[in-house]
Amino acid sequence: MTSRIHLLGALALVALASMSTRADDRTWAIAAVAPMWTKTAEFYRRGLAENGIVGSSLFFVKDGALAARAVDGWQDRAAKTPVDEHTIYHWASITKTFTGIAIMQLRDRGLLQLDDPIVKYLPDLRRVHNPFGDMSAITLRHLMSHSAGFRDPTWTWGGDKPWHPFEPPSWEQLHAMLPYTEVVFKPGSRFGYSNPGVIYLGRVIEMLSGDDYEVYVAKNILMPLEMHRSFFDRAPRHLLKYRSHSYFVSDAGEREAPFDFDTGITVSNGGLNAPLTDMITYLDFIIGSPERAATYDGILKRSSLEEMFTPQIATDQPGVSVGLSFFVEKHSASPGGAGPGGARSGGNVDLIGHSGDQNGFLSHFYVHLPSRSGYIVAYNTDAQAKAGGVKNTRAMDLRLRDYFVQHVFR
Repeated sequence: MTSRIHLLGALALVALASMSTRADDRTWAIAAVAPMWTKTAEFYRRGLAENGIVGSSLFFVKDGALAARAVDGWQDRAAKTPVDEHTIYHWASITKTFTGIAIMQLRDRGLLQLDDPIVKYLPDLRRVHNPFGDMSAITLRHLMSHSAGFRDPTWTWGGDKPWHPFEPPSWEQLHAMLPYTEVVFKPGSRFGYSNPGVIYLGRVIEMLSGDDYEVYVAKNILMPLEMHRSFFDRAPRHLLKYRSHSYFVSDAGEREAPFDFDTGITVSNGGLNAPLTDMITYLDFIIGSPERAATYDGILKRSSLEEMFTPQIATDQPGVSVGLSFFVEKHSASPGGAGPGGARSGGNVDLIGHSGDQNGFLSHFYVHLPSRSGYIVAYNTDAQAKAGGVKNTRAMDLRLRDYFVQHVFR
């Protein structure tokens, strides 16, 4: 399949002059969304400047095509390499949605059931201290919905020395820590975001498929979607020049994060790297294009994908639930009313999404199924500073979501 998203995006770029007044011609939109996108891109760029973000990309997908795009800043500040459509970002926890899809594939092939206990596949997890009962009560569904009771961070110490690995490099490190691990709340009783829980899912994928996690996802998701410039962990040599650097901004100033890093055993919860030209194909798969239904159903049938959007448990944020590896949010589209909790304030915008945050990179995608549209944004800067004016990437990302809720998702 030659990606129709890429093809239509290219045609739109040829057919329509840039919406930007900038000489580098880095904002464009197809005619159907051009008036809306002018204001959206201005809002987005203003937020980047105000928050000290070094580089960022924002793509909008509508009706099976790339409808608009804005990129800004530097891929590599020191080398003065600008961000462009080829820039490769690290997607961190958005990787978890690929892990969830892989689990659903194995379920549909009859290799597992979502309500199977995790110890059926990883019996050594019985070594974990569980004050709430037997470990067989923790299911794959609990792990996919972050309700299994495991802690949030993979490693509870270390990582702050230059000689430490970026993340635990192998399963042996996590396995050795199982007797020192505990379940912190009753499984299924509430939401508790957990990176180790997703690592356990990645391990199940490897055991049932016979492939390393990265190989399985490449063969069963990335390759069928023709995401040919996507990869896990360190970049292939021919793609290294496109990989974005990343930065931290604090009251102490700006510093560059480690470049081209390896996420080790945590790859199933945060190891993906890709350009937005690949990621919009993934968004189209999530939204569902009738023109590509046969291809997409060959990856995961639509009913199984939509099952992943069914809320499993509420989070601690009003209006936000977690499905099976995806978050489900309800927002109010009334002026000043955007933000979680829209269901209780008369809101009418339901979104499916996930975010990512690691090593200076932040990212987010949202899809609005009723309008068959969605956006994906990546920032190569984690700004958390108050000196000289508040700079905060997360706050800017939330404001961008609210803008889309109020002005775009209709």
